[in-house]
Amino acid sequence: MEKKSRKTAAALDREAWIRAALAALAELGADGLRIEVLAKRLGVTKGSFYWHFENRRDLIDGLLDTWKRGRIDDIVKQTRAEPGAELAAIHHTIEVYAAVKSRKGILIELAVRDLARRDAGAAATVEAVDAIRLDCAKRLFLARGLGVQEATARSLLLYAYVFGQSLMRFDHYAGDVAGLKRWIAEHIAV
Repeated sequence: MEKKSRKTAAALDREAWIRAALAALAELGADGLRIEVLAKRLGVTKGSFYWHFENRRDLIDGLLDTWKRGRIDDIVKQTRAEPGAELAAIHHTIEVYAAVKSRKGILIELAVRDLARRDAGAAATVEAVDAIRLDCAKRLFLARGLGVQEATARSLLLYAYVFGQSLMRFDHYAGDVAGLKRWIAEHIAV
């Protein structure tokens, strides 16, 4: 039986545990990061967890690193612009992040932010990701010729809008929601 358990533990890699932890975090919040909960969801014993992680903190650090790398890679990709195409990149960034295409993504975002209220490592990770998000948007505004203060303010406004909007259900608030979103995007992107 020991051989089978070791084989199962080895077949389930560290990344599978981290993916399961992200899914559990999105669904259950920080309570989903308990080793027993994750092992049950994966259909393995707690011993399998210790095959890949020293402890729960190691898992949380791995989860935060995975989330951070994913968010940074995405924002760098979304805000990349050729010289002269910065306005289009700003509109694209607003469009991508204001779209409610990934409910799971926003649930993970909220869960990581909630974890950051109690966990210093999570708080530092969220702060680092937010700083890069804001800086990438700010560079687009600077390239459009705005001053530092206005570029900084508009990058904050951009993210306040896309995150706030992603939390709201306002499809029935106005007749032309798409038109309303376009108007907001045009005013942020000026």
